[in-house]
Amino acid sequence: MAADTTLIILGASGDLTSRLLLPALGQLLSREPKRSVRLHGAGMEDWTDEHWREVVRKAFQTMDADSAFAAVSDTTYSQADITKADDLQKLLDDAEGRPALYFAVPPAVTEKACLALSDVTIPEGTVLALEKPFGTDEASAHTLNTQLATLVPEDQVFRIDHFLGRSTVLNLLGTRFANRIIESVWSADDIASIRIDFPEALGLEGRAGYYDAAGALVDMIQSHLLQVMAFVTMEPPASLDQLDLRDATSAVLRATHVKDDDPVANSRRARYTAGDVGDRHFPSYVDEPGVDASRGTETLAEMTVEVRTARWQGVPILLRSGKALGAGDPAVTVAFKPVRHLPVGFVGESEPSEMVFSLGPDTISLGLNINGADDPLDLERVNLSTHLGEGALKAYGEVLSGILDGDAMLAVRGDAAEQCWRIVQPVIDAWRKNEVPLDEYPAGTAGPSSWND
Repeated sequence: MAADTTLIILGASGDLTSRLLLPALGQLLSREPKRSVRLHGAGMEDWTDEHWREVVRKAFQTMDADSAFAAVSDTTYSQADITKADDLQKLLDDAEGRPALYFAVPPAVTEKACLALSDVTIPEGTVLALEKPFGTDEASAHTLNTQLATLVPEDQVFRIDHFLGRSTVLNLLGTRFANRIIESVWSADDIASIRIDFPEALGLEGRAGYYDAAGALVDMIQSHLLQVMAFVTMEPPASLDQLDLRDATSAVLRATHVKDDDPVANSRRARYTAGDVGDRHFPSYVDEPGVDASRGTETLAEMTVEVRTARWQGVPILLRSGKALGAGDPAVTVAFKPVRHLPVGFVGESEPSEMVFSLGPDTISLGLNINGADDPLDLERVNLSTHLGEGALKAYGEVLSGILDGDAMLAVRGDAAEQCWRIVQPVIDAWRKNEVPLDEYPAGTAGPSSWND
């Protein structure tokens, strides 16, 4: 019996495939054994089918999904140059059912391959899955979107953001919209600020070729954190259907701008110097293999934006991410305004309430001021929290599930990808002009000491 979908991984011999895609596929198939999928790998390496199958088998084993290998045990591999139309045509012609092309290759190669697809007969229903970053600026993202529109319909283009595959991010929707007590205060009337922070203890991990040309702003804030922000701030959609949900996130991104249109005052950047993160020692970023110090690439980026709508006018939203950091967990922190009046006589803790969506470990907590156990007039801070678990699937498992099901709910729409570039471009321009200093911080610290806020 023919497979419903053939998942064709372009760049099958690369790190993304073996480290993330194949383990996620193994987990997905072990949990959903009735899925009918054929797997084919394509890459520049001269691999045999047997070598490829062993790569797949070992990747499945990392997720304890050995039994799922039987579902794809006939997987094959092709040595192919995906920037050539003839090679792409053969891959599509050999597919069973609906082809799904997953571009696990650098963005520049993806763009060349999409141009080559213009000379290919593409089967009806073909899905194109593209890793971010999508383009290098708003204009290039628009050009790539225009090219993709000539190939397949928009709902068959999956711009991958694995952050949107995380169950915690989806739990933002449940918390916001399924609780009247939360939904009624989710606006500038009651919220003072929002902070979306993704510190990483990791360094370059061999990715200097990409990262040194991108930096923290493009790698994380433009590519991921703005999408998370859209979930936090979007208007309530009518449904979780892909059309309604993506309409809502795209609308809020269109209303998002650098705070006060002042990228100099509302952005900061830094890069790490030598230091220790746990038991790992990091050299200075400029001494990492493959780094060109003259580029001035940042490894820690901050920018503050605002959403210019009635719901959010005046609420600063801080987006922050960096590498080789030694403090803090990835989290969305929603800080509420203080009470209008605290009766005279109370003492102790009276800071405004905060709701924190931790992105790892996955928890939601609400910080409240309550009466002290010994003295009821002495307020003290408590945190009400619940553990959300990791979800049934890892992030890339949820991504692959959507691709195989043809459900683009968690994929980034073309106009949203362009808007993310528009939002960060003023900051990029200010940094290129050196209008914002490039600070430094020792690896293993929370950031530059001058950033004491």
